[in-house]
Amino acid sequence: MLKEFRDFAVKGNVIDLAVGIIIGAAFSKIVDSLVNDIVMPSINAMLGGAVDFTNQYVVLSGSVAPGTPLAAARASSVVLAWGSFFTILLNFVILAFVIFWMVKAVNRVRARMDASAPPAAEDVVLLREIRDELKRR
Repeated sequence: MLKEFRDFAVKGNVIDLAVGIIIGAAFSKIVDSLVNDIVMPSINAMLGGAVDFTNQYVVLSGSVAPGTPLAAARASSVVLAWGSFFTILLNFVILAFVIFWMVKAVNRVRARMDASAPPAAEDVVLLREIRDELKRR
């Protein structure tokens, strides 16, 4: 059982997956910073500087004084934090867009590699046909 586990853990796919998760987590932090530190302040400035999306919410039940920060409002009432949701949704869209382009680039490289593979020699093709015929019998 230990040997099987070692074989599983050392396979390239598992290691590639672990590396992908680690890089994805780091990339997620970069996207969070991009949205929170660059995109959202830019949107705020375009709207006149009066909108702070991180503290935008609607009170569903309870009473909250106007201008109360989201954390304090959550402690005393039930709130719908649409500003926080908007920020996270924007993070997701940016991340999905970047991953889409990365996958597209990898697929393009793979297609070139497959297209540039030299055709098999005639004797190799003949030997494969003989092998396949012997398997059928």
